[in-house]
Amino acid sequence: MNKKTSKPSLARRTTLAVMAASTIALIALATPFTAFAEDKSIKVGIMSGEDEDVWRVVTAEAAKKGLTVETVVFNDYTQPNEALERGEIDANAFQHKPYLDNQVEQHGYHIVPVGYTAVWPIGLYSKKHKAVAEIGEGATIGVPNDPSNEGRALRVLQNEGIIKLKDGTGILATVTDVTENPKNVEIKELDAGVVGRAIDDLDAAVVNTDWALKAGLSAADRIAQEPIADNPYRNFIAVKQGSENEAWVKTLVSSYQNDTVKAEFDKVYKGTGVSAY
Repeated sequence: MNKKTSKPSLARRTTLAVMAASTIALIALATPFTAFAEDKSIKVGIMSGEDEDVWRVVTAEAAKKGLTVETVVFNDYTQPNEALERGEIDANAFQHKPYLDNQVEQHGYHIVPVGYTAVWPIGLYSKKHKAVAEIGEGATIGVPNDPSNEGRALRVLQNEGIIKLKDGTGILATVTDVTENPKNVEIKELDAGVVGRAIDDLDAAVVNTDWALKAGLSAADRIAQEPIADNPYRNFIAVKQGSENEAWVKTLVSSYQNDTVKAEFDKVYKGTGVSAY
């Protein structure tokens, strides 16, 4: 009796097992593969102004890939890294490596770059002179006062023969590193956001391109600029150390590094910035 009843029971169990396996296989086939187990939402710190237009397009590109990006807008260069370190945002996109290196040294941040965005060649602007050669004895030239950008600005002045820096001076040069100043120019250190707006009170000023746009300066006002080739000042997307290998990071970077975003970038920055990836 037991032998007769055991065979149907085994068959039923086998049938149920096959059906269960088939159901799992169908579910797997019906579920498309995505970078995330579920949609992911992140916050990205950016600077106010033209970059907001660019990041609207980045946000749209990310949404197509299941990544929701909320931009958090800052007006001060010192704020996005502090917010990232505290975990208030998941990434930021506003800085180059010399600036980050200096911030890490000063504050001990645990922040790493994960994907290049663009480079804005810093330039020497003037409303009073049409060429560097016209800058005369005792002229006043403004430069940004934050360590990385001041060194960058002083190198522009050195390239143009206005000053000479001490041999071996690194990218964080300051006015104390000036060894030759044949025209006795006065170098006025100002906040990066102010130096361009002070152009009417100066003979010339070295201004970051994004701040030059905000100050109403144009290519016609630029009498010199740093070289683009091998430029160490490429900007990038940065994240907290330990997050760099997470799936959303790769998605965020690819959402920026594409032709759709480049077209918007070129439209917004009118050739003053150059894509750097």
